[in-house]
Amino acid sequence: MSQKPSIPRGTRDFSPAEMLRRNYIFDTVRRNFSLFGYLPLETPAMENLSTLLGKYGEEGDRLVYRILNSGDFLADLNPSDLSAAGSAAVSQLICEKGLRYDLTVPFARFVVQHRDEITFPFRRYQIQPVWRADKPQKGRYREFFQCDVDVIGSNSLLNELELIQIIDRIFGELKIRVTIRVNNRKILAGIADMAGEKERITDITVAVDKLDKIGKEGVRQELLQRGISAETVAKLEPVISLSGPTSSKLRELRNMLASSEEGLKGIAEMEELFGYLAMEPVTSAVELDLSLARGLNYYTGAIIEVRAEDAAIGSVCGGGRYDDLTGIFGLPGVSGVGVSFGADRIYDVMLMLNIFPEQTGAATEALVVNFGREELPELLKIIRSLREAGIPSEIYPDAVKLKKQFSYADAQKIPWVIIAGSDEIAEQKVTVKDMRTGLQTTVSLSELPLYIKSGKAS
Repeated sequence: MSQKPSIPRGTRDFSPAEMLRRNYIFDTVRRNFSLFGYLPLETPAMENLSTLLGKYGEEGDRLVYRILNSGDFLADLNPSDLSAAGSAAVSQLICEKGLRYDLTVPFARFVVQHRDEITFPFRRYQIQPVWRADKPQKGRYREFFQCDVDVIGSNSLLNELELIQIIDRIFGELKIRVTIRVNNRKILAGIADMAGEKERITDITVAVDKLDKIGKEGVRQELLQRGISAETVAKLEPVISLSGPTSSKLRELRNMLASSEEGLKGIAEMEELFGYLAMEPVTSAVELDLSLARGLNYYTGAIIEVRAEDAAIGSVCGGGRYDDLTGIFGLPGVSGVGVSFGADRIYDVMLMLNIFPEQTGAATEALVVNFGREELPELLKIIRSLREAGIPSEIYPDAVKLKKQFSYADAQKIPWVIIAGSDEIAEQKVTVKDMRTGLQTTVSLSELPLYIKSGKAS
């Protein structure tokens, strides 16, 4: 007996019912992106490794899936290349391409490559899968969809305000209670400067970003392991532990970081952003969280992360400002900001909380019963009239017993079954059965589409 097939760890199949629920998320996200004037974009699943590597930090680079060169990828290698080099060095020799790790770096590459064809500020959204060679665990997959929304070519913090508004609208419509946490990379740089470790900003932020996972003592130990002195760690702890309302945190930070020009810039940006939020409040809680670092190297200003309040699954959305990203590809001085919605985590949260609308479980709204060849011409007219009225419909393909056709409708959660035998056809009528209640109603053929639509609305 052959072995049952399987899929790689960290990936998932999605059944038709699951896809309908996922599409509900995608449709909600896409509609709100469009509402704010963002335009759709797609980029290839694979990019040149030169595009991907060096943009995500040391840890991120290790998670990029590499694609072997076509043909005999070992043909041009000497045995000494394989024996002398480590696996990372060998991969550089036999792999020129990799699967995209996120959608932001490919977006920056697109902007630079097509800079003469686009108008700035350029607002785009992108809904596509990404891949990470990560350890699979709850809420963390090796293949997953991201829904990105970015604007590039503008320094205005009104863009950050709009992104927070988009986050608030989308999670409000999906009925997920969230907290929107914000910070600023310049503040983190100011903290490192104040601690006397300005050149170690990456080591510090990578460790601080793990505060939720490993706690204060865990962060302290990681900082020490990264070569940060105990004296410096002691200076960092009171800043990271600041509590209270955002306004008081910013006041205390102004005193602590008074000697750091960059830190003061970050504070001013946060004051401006929270000033906008005071003018245009959102429903979700928005708080300044100084432990929020998001270890990606390309963030230079605001950092945003969203957590679901009623599900322990990690962040469901995150992003920030990246002033220097396009400069890496040869187009300096173009600021961008964006956030990415993790569709798979959002799906898992909605499943855990059982908040998917019931109608997302069915696509077909009406099933026309198949009585056989004699009635078929009229049955096909009926189903055509339903489809022309915009009602997703199907006819059972085989003229089998009614019990089997009704069982099919029940299993597929099809709400309406249309019964039109020879007697009904002769009277230009049909019998409509509501599968949810079991009630049957006689309806004229001309009124059938309106009846289905009105019943759906109710």
